[in-house]
Amino acid sequence: MTRLANKAGNVNTMNTDANRAMLRTVDVQRRFDRAAATFDTADVVHRVAREGLMTRLQPMRVDPRIAVDLGCATGTACRPLARHFRRAHIVAIDLSRQMLERAAQKKPWLSKMTAIQADAAALPLSDHSVDLVFANLLLAWFDAPSIVFNEVSRVLRRDGLFLFSTLGPDSMLELRHAWRQVDDGEHVNRFADMHDIGDAAVRAGLRDPVLDVDRLTVTYPGAAELFDELSAVGARNSLAARTRSLVGRNRFRAMTDMLEATRRDGVIPVELELVYGHCWGPGPSATKGEYHVDAGQIGRRR
Repeated sequence: MTRLANKAGNVNTMNTDANRAMLRTVDVQRRFDRAAATFDTADVVHRVAREGLMTRLQPMRVDPRIAVDLGCATGTACRPLARHFRRAHIVAIDLSRQMLERAAQKKPWLSKMTAIQADAAALPLSDHSVDLVFANLLLAWFDAPSIVFNEVSRVLRRDGLFLFSTLGPDSMLELRHAWRQVDDGEHVNRFADMHDIGDAAVRAGLRDPVLDVDRLTVTYPGAAELFDELSAVGARNSLAARTRSLVGRNRFRAMTDMLEATRRDGVIPVELELVYGHCWGPGPSATKGEYHVDAGQIGRRR
């Protein structure tokens, strides 16, 4: 029997600060609590990324007993995971209690599912107790992917699979550029480069990372609809360095005017870089003073 640190109950809690330098955990949690009721009405990006992950999962030869949906939001991925892995116990984990309550309402009939409120930076799970970790757009809410990779490496079995999606640095450049024309404040999350993500996985001890990128363009009738959708999924500014005072009406109008100037064919396009990846449970850790170098990076001596 695979042992979890927390087994019973519909919603278990564990409060912790992930020591994020840029993103404030308490603000992220508060925003997702507020967005729980509207998340499913505006989750187009999450849905596209989730379907991309499920497609990439199809050829994987895994038969998990314990499968974790990490950062599960309203639990939309729990049902397809339960269908794909009939024998698996699905563990839905999220920072937001309100999201977990929505996820519990979607629990498939007769399925084995446990909901746990916890921070992905400090999982209340035993070492090497999990066979599969599924994380859809979770890494974007951490300053560095290593924060999550270290915990996944700890809880994942050696032959376990970590499957994830996140946003790359070319995401939402239109919004970032519009704000920069108005002030020097922090308004848009910074997203890790694909190569940094792969390096973080290796440093955490995870094996054989494979990453690929898709491009997604989401269009909006106007700036108001863009910000309505961001609010509906809890994706408004949670940066620690953000301006604490209210953004003035004139500055906000100037920013939205910049967005309106990007219109093409009557709509405002927002480009997203979707990064998909998978890697396997931890292998032997490198000893102190031992370094691994990719032979392909060694230049030719002239």
